Amino acid sequence: MIIDISQEVFSCKVFPGDPKPERRRIMCIENGEICNLTEFSMCAHNGTHVDAPLHFISGGRAVDEMGLTPFVGDCFVFRHEGDVTASDAENILAKAQSERILIAGRATVTAEAAKVFAESGIVLIGNESQTVGPEDAPAQVHLILLGAGVVLLEGIVLADVAEGHYFLSAVPLNLGGCDGAPCRAYLISKE
Repeated sequence: MIIDISQEVFSCKVFPGDPKPERRRIMCIENGEICNLTEFSMCAHNGTHVDAPLHFISGGRAVDEMGLTPFVGDCFVFRHEGDVTASDAENILAKAQSERILIAGRATVTAEAAKVFAESGIVLIGNESQTVGPEDAPAQVHLILLGAGVVLLEGIVLADVAEGHYFLSAVPLNLGGCDGAPCRAYLISKE
């Protein structure tokens, strides 16, 4: 079974202060034109998206320099509510036995947990919030994880996804030189 874990772009959640996605129909069949054609604008971090190191690290890799490997492969979905502590991170890693971890629920990765994840060798961590760290102070968690080469997948939708092992595909758009990119993320059930 394939499970879409992406937000719809034009109705998506937006990090406070970021511009909202907008669309404009520039050609319309109903107006006698040959086709429908839509123009859109959005922040690279709207909806379901990935963060490249360049997002918080001057001179860090842009999204087009990250390769595809971190975004595709086995993953583990873990349910958690509240702050993810260092002890929680250790428990998640022990249970997951995977290099890609998605945290379902209203969870915020703390700096202490980020250090545990960064030192573990995982390649991707995802969450349902528009930022993996605290919304009012996201920099430290981003610096720890992105600095260790851990890809961030933010704004995923896991409300109806059971805890367990899945195959993940969350490949970002190939936006040259950008600090992040939207993606269509989905899971394939292993059962």
